[in-house]
Amino acid sequence: MPLRKTLRTLIGGLGLAALAAASPGLSAQTLEGGPLRIVVGFAPGGPSAKVAGSVGDTPSPKLGVPGVVDNKTGAGGRLAAQQVKSTPAGQNVLMLANPAVMVVAPLVFKDSGYDPDKDFVPVSHVNDYEFALSVSTAVPVKELPHLLAWMRANPEKSNFGVPATGSLPHFFALMTAEKAGVQGQVVGYRGSAPLLNDLIGGQVPIAFDTFDVALPQHQAGKLRILAISGTRRSPFAPDIPTFKEAGLDLAATGWNTFFAPASMPPAKVALLSKAIHDVMKDPATVKAFHDSMMTPVASTQAQTAAMLKAFREQWAPVVRKSGYQP
Repeated sequence: MPLRKTLRTLIGGLGLAALAAASPGLSAQTLEGGPLRIVVGFAPGGPSAKVAGSVGDTPSPKLGVPGVVDNKTGAGGRLAAQQVKSTPAGQNVLMLANPAVMVVAPLVFKDSGYDPDKDFVPVSHVNDYEFALSVSTAVPVKELPHLLAWMRANPEKSNFGVPATGSLPHFFALMTAEKAGVQGQVVGYRGSAPLLNDLIGGQVPIAFDTFDVALPQHQAGKLRILAISGTRRSPFAPDIPTFKEAGLDLAATGWNTFFAPASMPPAKVALLSKAIHDVMKDPATVKAFHDSMMTPVASTQAQTAAMLKAFREQWAPVVRKSGYQP
């Protein structure tokens, strides 16, 4: 299974062999404290789960200590963050998190239970994902400019379906509507599956979700993706234009990034960051991500911190302006 191979390859590369290659002279003492536990705050189904959730607790043969994936679901990923932030310094724990946990939640909850800057240290950005604007086949348009014209002519029908209120697709929908100068009502669902079911069935005319979720249904002819949010066309579907190519100067992505609890010694954080960076450049890892229709990223700790800063600068004003309250 490609998803299982993806993280098995990644966890395997995070073992002591990779750490030793990154820093000659290191021994098995580098990872004292037990298994390398990777905590994910989501059940299988979303982009974060695609990177980690389907693997389970299978140790990699390359690890000097076992690699363990630990799905701590609840509260939209906040429960996992609340638990990981309290990790004692001697334990080997990383959290794989997305923007909903590390950017949106701290902005919209009065008390999310953690501070993304004080309680965590960015380790390595490992993949990006794009958003797709899809329409039901019942909507008589095949290009984004035609959809915008249809929305202006039919404001009472212009409902945007999103997989969850307060999700990044929700705020990207608001960003798109503002950029295009159109009105629309956001309709939140309990996940991508019911959203796509209603889109395919014609109960909702427009949907914003992650590209990888919508693409199989587009390829099957059950819905139409009119534009994707990346800066260039996806190699997985080169026939679909970007928003900019379709006439709307807009680009945005989501991501999955490893974070360490602030209690982890800086030297160990640096070593893990270097190891992950090296693994993400490995051809086998790149292929595993591509096979799962994910875009791999090899990022240093400094590059990861810079990415997070730029991301917050882009999205924080959108989230605040929306006035969204959980």
